[in-house]
Amino acid sequence: MLTTLAVANYRSLRNLQVPLRRLNVVTGANGSGKSSVYRALRLLADTARDSGVGPALAREGGLNSTLWAGPEKFSRGMRRGNVPVQGTLRTEPVNLKLGFAGDDFSYSIELGLSTPSESIFANDPAIKRECIWHGPAFRPSALTVDRHYATVRIKGDDGEWNVAVHAVSPFDSMMSQLADPRSAPELLRLREQIRSWRFYDHFRTDSEALARQPQVGTYTPVLGHDGADLAAAWQTVAEIGDRQALGTAVEDAFPGGRIAVQNREGRFEIVMQQHGLLRTLSAAELSDGTLRYLLWIAALLTPRPPALLVLNEPETSLHPDLLPALGRLIIHASASTQVLVVSHAAPLIATLEGTPECNSIRLEKKLGETRLADVGEFDLAPWPWPPR
Repeated sequence: MLTTLAVANYRSLRNLQVPLRRLNVVTGANGSGKSSVYRALRLLADTARDSGVGPALAREGGLNSTLWAGPEKFSRGMRRGNVPVQGTLRTEPVNLKLGFAGDDFSYSIELGLSTPSESIFANDPAIKRECIWHGPAFRPSALTVDRHYATVRIKGDDGEWNVAVHAVSPFDSMMSQLADPRSAPELLRLREQIRSWRFYDHFRTDSEALARQPQVGTYTPVLGHDGADLAAAWQTVAEIGDRQALGTAVEDAFPGGRIAVQNREGRFEIVMQQHGLLRTLSAAELSDGTLRYLLWIAALLTPRPPALLVLNEPETSLHPDLLPALGRLIIHASASTQVLVVSHAAPLIATLEGTPECNSIRLEKKLGETRLADVGEFDLAPWPWPPR
């Protein structure tokens, strides 16, 4: 389980440390930085994938477009409003840093500008430092895997450092290059943990959405990000997952309603029986909100829970009356996986915050910088970044 998310110099997240628990809800006014927290977690997940973090940054406009646009530091006068916000003398090289602390291992990655060259890819970000260590805060003595520019070192059982590779590509994470269980078991475990993270954003529910159309059915323990395999995922939960929770989630939102999966020559389709109707409704006939809620049920009741499940504004297109039921479904899912929800819907937030296990993370923006509301500068444990 993650216990801290740390981000520096990414969009409005100049220097943010977010404490995490089993169930977390991120709230705040529009423009306070909620989406940036979500994107930062996605960037962290991309470090462990073969595609890498470079293409993910490119989709956002490149490193220069995602860097913090304010001064490196705010003076007391700037914060008090006595002097205008202005550029300060830079003391660090240009960088974007992402990291997290976990129960088993902690990790950080620092991205910077590429070394000047004649390559047409000179604007690609370069990885300057990557570290894995034991414990919540970075200490040189706690390091187990250390990447400095192109060189990766691994600490052996005898406490001695061994060079694993001298020439890691500047745009490749060491997790995509080194995952030998014999030489770097910590790296392999961390990579597989991060790769299990699951993100759900906005499901498509328009008239042409694949979730409304019959699809070839096969066992589907994990709902796809586009929701096209909804019927197969639903039937998988019914057969090898928590069937009772499935029925409870439907009854909670649609009293007297029943969901079934029809198999027509190998193609699966969701159908719904509603109280008072004489025939079932096909997926094509369901409202956007009803279909979206069914998608959330299939996603949250997965028989293969990830290490981390991140939901971005799950309230979209849902009627306010459905949000308490969605909140109870999320709370149920948090018993088997760590959950982080980004939301601005009051009924959903109130339901989540109604359980003692919920960690409420309220963001605010001051001088363009995202901060934790009602949290003082010294209320959190310090997060020392590994030096370049």
